[in-house]
Amino acid sequence: MSGNKIILEVKKLSKVYDKEVLNIEHLSFHKGKIYGIIGPSGAGKSTFLRLVNLLESPTKGYIYFKGEKIFLNDHTAALARRDMTMVFQKPLLFHTSVAENIAYGLKARRFPKEKIKARVEALLEKVGLKEFAGRHAATLSGGEAQRVALARAVAFEPALLLLDEPTANLDPTNVQLIEQLILELNKDTEMTIIIVTHNIFQARRVAREVVFLHEGHIVEAGETKKIFTSPEDPRTKAFVEGRMVY
Repeated sequence: MSGNKIILEVKKLSKVYDKEVLNIEHLSFHKGKIYGIIGPSGAGKSTFLRLVNLLESPTKGYIYFKGEKIFLNDHTAALARRDMTMVFQKPLLFHTSVAENIAYGLKARRFPKEKIKARVEALLEKVGLKEFAGRHAATLSGGEAQRVALARAVAFEPALLLLDEPTANLDPTNVQLIEQLILELNKDTEMTIIIVTHNIFQARRVAREVVFLHEGHIVEAGETKKIFTSPEDPRTKAFVEGRMVY
């Protein structure tokens, strides 16, 4: 698996609303790895994803995607958006069939019809919804809808997949299914995946590296095993042991 090429990098990145909610001096993400971003509520985790996904502009600082500095309102953002995608905690599906939802990004990118058909069928099989192709998305359960949202997001095989609490409200069966999908996608495509999660056990199960945020700052970052078994900062230790109140 490719682990040396930097796919995403941020420098002196900050975001201020009424107060500063994020301030990251430097952070980089390499191709083919799964990263977990953990931390208490209000740590800046979702804000970080929104900035990286170009939904908001940083107050200060820079975002580099595949080596190029990205600016929100010019061609660099448009190009970056074609090769990254995000899945939110609450599935945002279109009011159409399951198959049409999954095909959306492929049609927007003008993939050939036969390739779209084959890709949609393969993804329906992968997410365990082969018999749901013609079903209206509005009739799906929460777990089914999230699997469709994930299939739609990865249909065009983006270089970067951002996941914001993708299993927060799901039952254990769907949590297990989605975690397995995340691992398979990473293995099969070398897709870089960043998952924000409150579930430290989930981060430990799926992430190769972990970033611990607290009050908008990086407290500690490194290999998952090290963060969980021998953290260097007492705040990290308190968080992974469940002693940090949040």
